[in-house]
Order: sequence, then structure tokens, then C-alpha cells
Amino acid sequence: MNSLLTFPKGGVHPPESKDLTATLVIERMPVPDELEIILGQHIGAPCAPTVKKRESVIEGARIGEVAKGLGVPLHAPVAGLIKDIGMSAHPLRVKVPSITIATDHTAVSVSFDPHPWQRLSAEELLAKVHDAGIIGIGGAGFPSHVKLKPPADAAVDTLLLNGAECEPYITADHRQMLEHPQEIIEGAKIILKILGITTCRIGIENNKPDAIAAMDKAAREASSQGCSISVETLRIKYPQGSEKQLIQALTGRKVPSMSLPSAVGVVVHNVATARAIYEAVALNKPFCEKVVTISGGGIARPANLLVKIGTRVSDIVRHLGGIKSEVVKVVMGGPMMGFAVSSLDVPVTKTTSSVLFLTEREIDNRPHSQCIRCGWCLDACPMGLEPKEIGVYVEADRAEDTAQFGVFDCFECGSCAYICPAKRPLVQFVRLAKMRAKR
Repeated sequence: MNSLLTFPKGGVHPPESKDLTATLVIERMPVPDELEIILGQHIGAPCAPTVKKRESVIEGARIGEVAKGLGVPLHAPVAGLIKDIGMSAHPLRVKVPSITIATDHTAVSVSFDPHPWQRLSAEELLAKVHDAGIIGIGGAGFPSHVKLKPPADAAVDTLLLNGAECEPYITADHRQMLEHPQEIIEGAKIILKILGITTCRIGIENNKPDAIAAMDKAAREASSQGCSISVETLRIKYPQGSEKQLIQALTGRKVPSMSLPSAVGVVVHNVATARAIYEAVALNKPFCEKVVTISGGGIARPANLLVKIGTRVSDIVRHLGGIKSEVVKVVMGGPMMGFAVSSLDVPVTKTTSSVLFLTEREIDNRPHSQCIRCGWCLDACPMGLEPKEIGVYVEADRAEDTAQFGVFDCFECGSCAYICPAKRPLVQFVRLAKMRAKR
């Protein structure tokens, strides 16, 4: 393995806070009595229901399809009865369309047994990835089968697997790399065959030495004359796991503004997505459950839980013994890029990486002030943008003029807001600028 790698511009070092769950083995959460499966869980057109109220479904059955546009099908995580086709709470859009399934606890669980996949063509493998409903687990939910079919003129030569998991608190990927390294590596081999390439590099931050060792061993065992898989140790720096920053750290290539990684010959997938691809192809298992880190000083028992998609946060809280009185904020996702929620009735989606129950000691509630022109946000921004100017223009009701400061290149990592001594809500300014500039 090489010496420590990282991206060259910006970045911050927030407290890691991973000690609460880093050593906790993944545990399967008992299936709750009801699941609320949101119909729009990926970038692109939301699914339309393919089931009706009071209809019985079996585990793994399709319950939603995307007829036109970008998207993947949706599956029933459990056997049961369609209780409702209505609306569910959502951390961003308040209420969104969903399907509620009443669980049949007497149904026999479906078994998913491994079978050979090596003789399948790239097209057959790609179809299995689509049919399983797999999207990017570690990011914005981009349909994986689309990413695995880059433009014909893109000379892709390298697959990067993202095992950085640089957000504080979150350890879901860490535990999967430690407990299921062979499945992740097998997923990488499937992806390589789909792409028609032979090189895979896996980036893992050096605060996970046990995962690095486990993945390196599995990678060495899987590498052959026709397949090169290696593990690269990354320096601890946020947002190391961002796609463009990971590409720079591992390959030295810089993705041009408004371009995709395939423009520089790279495809990037999260390690958990690679494992899901393995399960889809080798086990014929649809993407219906995922590992979620439950952490923070306000939860009675932190855990890395394997939960069914559609499990409500309230059911998770009940399973883990409740929340403490000191809780002041509940965040879906990490503390840097996640979203605070006002209700525990929000269900887990395919992109939920963690749920954090934070106390007063873990957050900064100080009010923000005017920009003091210190320039710290300029130094911290990994994209080399001008967050302070975006904020000033938004406050001056000139959001439509912020493109000149790179607002559409911002991926909202939160480094600027974290480092700002005036505690200005710079990420919120960016989001507002994007919305208004697109009118």
C-alpha cells in the first residue's frame, strides 16, 4: 500500500466521534409491524406504485416502477399487506408519496443463496443491477446501472471504490469492510466485468486500520492476471469521500467543472454499493435493507443496525431503548451533510447512512453574525469556490448572480460553514442560491 494520499485543495478536520460505534458488530434489527417505503428514493423520476391498497405482497416483490426517465424499481422489504398508498414524512420535502406495508410476521423469509455469475455477459449483469433497484448508497442516490454504462466516448480505465467514510460518527461502511470484505471485493469484480476493465483501487482513510487490513487481504486474494484490485490508504481529511476529491487523491486526475468522473476515465462506487451489487448478481437479492449507524450522545444504545428500507426512526429508537432527555437535535445522515428532522416518524431510505441523536455538547447553537472577511471558507472549500460571496449576494437578494462564484459546482459538503468563525449558514445560502438561480 502507498503512503497516505489526499486531495490537494481545502478540507477540514472535524472531530471524528466514531468511537461510539466503530467496534460494534452489525446487528439485524427485528422487522417492525409497519414499513413506509418512499416512492422517490433516487435521483430521477420517482416510482409509480404497481400494487393496490389491501393487496398482499411477498418479500422482494416489485411494488414500484419508473416507466420513463432515470430510475430503478422498488421492492417490498417484507411479506405483508399493502396498508396504504399515501404520504410519509421526509427530512427535506416535509411529505412525499409512499407505500405502507403491514408486516406479515408469520411469512417464511426468502432465502438468497449464492450462484455462479462469471458466465453472465456484461449486459446481463447490468440488467440484474437495475432490476435489484440499486442506487448509490453512500451519496445522492444516483441509479447504479446508469453510472455503470458511461458514454461511449469515455475511455474508462479505472474503478474506484470509496471506503473513506469521512463524515463524523458514521461507521456503517467501516463495519461492512471489516465484516464482509470478500462480498465487497466480489462486487468490485462484477463491476469490472460490466465496465470491461481490469483495475480497481479502493480508498480507505487511515483511521480504519482493521478495515484496511481486512480489505487488503481480500483484495490480494482476489487479484489475478486479469484483475488488479488494490487498497490505498488515505489521510484523514473531510470531505475525502466526495467523488471528485477521491479521484484526485487516488489518481491525480481532476474532473472538469460540470463534468462526470467518466470524463477522466474513472467510475466511482461506494463500498456498500459494491456489496449490494454482489448480492443482486450472485444472490438475486433486491436492495431492500441496509446498514445504518445510530449514534450520538442522545441515544440510549448506539449501534450499527441492518434495517429494512422503510423502517421508521421511531421504531429504531424503541428498539435501542429510547432517547435521553439531553437530545436537542436529530439528524438524518452525517453532521456535515445531513438534515435535521422534527419528527421521529421519518422512514429510512436507500440513502440513509446514519441517524444521529445529538446533545448540546455535540452541536454549536450560537447565532451567526455578519461576514468578517477572514477568508477561512476560501481556504476550506475543496472546490476552490467563494462561499462568502455567495452568502453576501443571497442576503442582498441577488442569488441569480452567484454562478460567477461557482455555486453550481458546490456539492454542499459544509466545510465552509464548519470553519466559519461567524457561524454563518453558508451551505443554506448555497442551497437557496441554487433554487433561486434556477427560476
